[in-house]
Amino acid sequence: MRMTQFLSGAIMMACWVIGLFFLRFWKKTEDRLFSIFAVAFWMLAVERIVLLIMNKENEVYSFVYIIRSIAFLLILWAIVDKNRSKNHL
Repeated sequence: MRMTQFLSGAIMMACWVIGLFFLRFWKKTEDRLFSIFAVAFWMLAVERIVLLIMNKENEVYSFVYIIRSIAFLLILWAIVDKNRSKNHL
């Protein structure tokens, strides 16, 4: 196993676990911010799976960037949505 595949798998697992933590926070608070964060981190985990399936060391394919960009846009949208909502703490 090459080191890049190992690190990519570790990043995927970390993103998946972070998504689970945000899901747990969402269940406790029912705050939409946490649910969107969970989805965004799971998208980042899926992006890592796609990279592993393609077995490419470089990320030259644009659809990988599209998945990553959508995840980051979701995070930005969640932050803006939270700050614009009336009942943020």
